[in-house]
Amino acid sequence: MEILRDFLEFELFSIGKYTLRTYTLVTIVVVFVVTKVIIWLIKKTMFRKHKMNSLDLGNTYALFQIIKYVIWVIAFGLLLETIGIKLTVLLAGSAALLVGIGLGLQQTFNDIVSGIILLSERSIKIGDVLEIDDDVVRIQEIGLRTSTGTNRDEITIIIPNSIITTNKVINWSHQSRKTRFKINVGVAYGSDVELVMKVLKASAVEHQDIYDENLVDIRFLDFANSSLNFQILFFSENIFRIEKVKSDIRKIINRKFIENDIRIPFPQMDVHIKKD
Repeated sequence: MEILRDFLEFELFSIGKYTLRTYTLVTIVVVFVVTKVIIWLIKKTMFRKHKMNSLDLGNTYALFQIIKYVIWVIAFGLLLETIGIKLTVLLAGSAALLVGIGLGLQQTFNDIVSGIILLSERSIKIGDVLEIDDDVVRIQEIGLRTSTGTNRDEITIIIPNSIITTNKVINWSHQSRKTRFKINVGVAYGSDVELVMKVLKASAVEHQDIYDENLVDIRFLDFANSSLNFQILFFSENIFRIEKVKSDIRKIINRKFIENDIRIPFPQMDVHIKKD
């Protein structure tokens, strides 16, 4: 016991009136390890409950992130107290410095506040498909300052949280699982309108990612300069890969148009040469 006491009281180094002893270093390690263990236990418990009760993964993740940040703030305060730094004295003595840091890191603080809003408000959740600045991204992680997602090219994108909270963002996952999409097609004048509408519906229904063939709608949009314009409206759950779905349907349309002798027009110009 005497050896242990001597070990804990051993002086590592001293600067002025401050002395760092072994027990202080041990306390720091213990606080850090205990904090990590507590966070790990909370994570295991919350995500096990998520699986058992079929809770929303995004809500579970958001709540866990908030709890984790609160625990780390408390642990950081304990570490400062252990070292011998009084938080009240530190905050009072560094007020002017904090103001300067706040001005310099204004955007960072804005992102952090936005992160807290996202995690608490839960308007954006893990797995949501967002359209941000004409780029479609699936959210993989919501952090305190930035969020991470992948776009349709499988490129990882790091998004400052303030962009999500202040800009116009379309959340494709916010409504029901299915979403309606459209494809515009033009055919040559003189085409059989009823046949065109029948072929367009058959082309859409042929694709396996169409949600319900009864919800497929074909509309005759307009008499354009060079074409009769139609629109295919359909529902699909494959939101993130919808451009691939549209491409496949267009290929089916092209094949069926060839089979049924339906022509897609292209701009033409007639030049009349007047002779004197």
